[in-house]
Amino acid sequence: MKDEKRYLEMLARRDIQPTAIRLLVLDVLMRAKQSLSLTDLDNALDTVDKSTIYRTLTLFLGHHLIHSIDDGTGSFKYAVCQDDCSCAVGDLHTHFHCERCNRTFCFSNLPAPMVKLPEGFTIDSINYVLKGLCPECAAHKNLK
Repeated sequence: MKDEKRYLEMLARRDIQPTAIRLLVLDVLMRAKQSLSLTDLDNALDTVDKSTIYRTLTLFLGHHLIHSIDDGTGSFKYAVCQDDCSCAVGDLHTHFHCERCNRTFCFSNLPAPMVKLPEGFTIDSINYVLKGLCPECAAHKNLK
């Protein structure tokens, strides 16, 4: 694994002890161009038990190494957080779900819009997902 040193540093910054499985899961998440579901990870890591992958994701979530996305498909997607992310409300960003290819993308440069709530309400989390076609699917649709 050519990026092992980088991954070890990422785990250390989040106080996660490195193991072979944790490095494998992180490698798959880092190489992905979009967020991945547990099933995606299970397919990519066919020699690793699904429950082990799930426990690894839960650990990563708890240490804010990754964030989860509820894109409305019925299965959470996961993506690696940026180095300065603490998964606080101010760190949350927009996601895009392609309705054709079923991929979900992080738009880290687009903060999730804040909404002023009535007095007494507090925000713990924001799930802001835009839906439509990704550029690849839109181009394919326009060719027909």
